[in-house]
Amino acid sequence: MSSRWETKIVIVVRDDLAGWQRSNVVAFLASGIAATTPELIGEPYADADGTAYAPMFRQPVVVLEGDAETVRAAHRRAVDRGLRVPVFTADLFATGGDEENRAAVAAVPREKLDLVGVAVHAPRNAADKITKGARMSS
Repeated sequence: MSSRWETKIVIVVRDDLAGWQRSNVVAFLASGIAATTPELIGEPYADADGTAYAPMFRQPVVVLEGDAETVRAAHRRAVDRGLRVPVFTADLFATGGDEENRAAVAAVPREKLDLVGVAVHAPRNAADKITKGARMSS
C-alpha cells in the first residue's frame, strides 16, 4: 500500500514523561517543524457557518515514544543526515520562556543534551530509519 505523502512528520518523546510533559513536548516540537517547513501548512479551515479557523499541517503527525537512548539515537541519526531538527531537553521544563529555553540548550554540548523529545520531517524511508526502535505512543 502506498502513501499519498512522500515525507513524514515524526515526533519521538521519552516514554518516562508525565502526561502534561508529553503533551507540552509534542506541541513545542510540532511548532518547530511548522516554523522551518511552512510548505507543510495547508489552507485555513471554515465551518458551514463561515467561521474561520487556522490552518494546520497538510499531513499527519506520527507520535512515537522510546527510552532515553531511543530519543538520543533518533537525534543523532537526524543530525548525521544533516537535518535541522527541533529538540526539547529536560532543562526546558524549568525555564520561563523562549530566551531562557535557547540559553538552556546552548549551555550544553550536543552529546550531553538531556533530550526528552525530537521531531523530524524527512522522506518516509529516512524518517523510518531515523526513528528506528521507537514505538507508537500510547
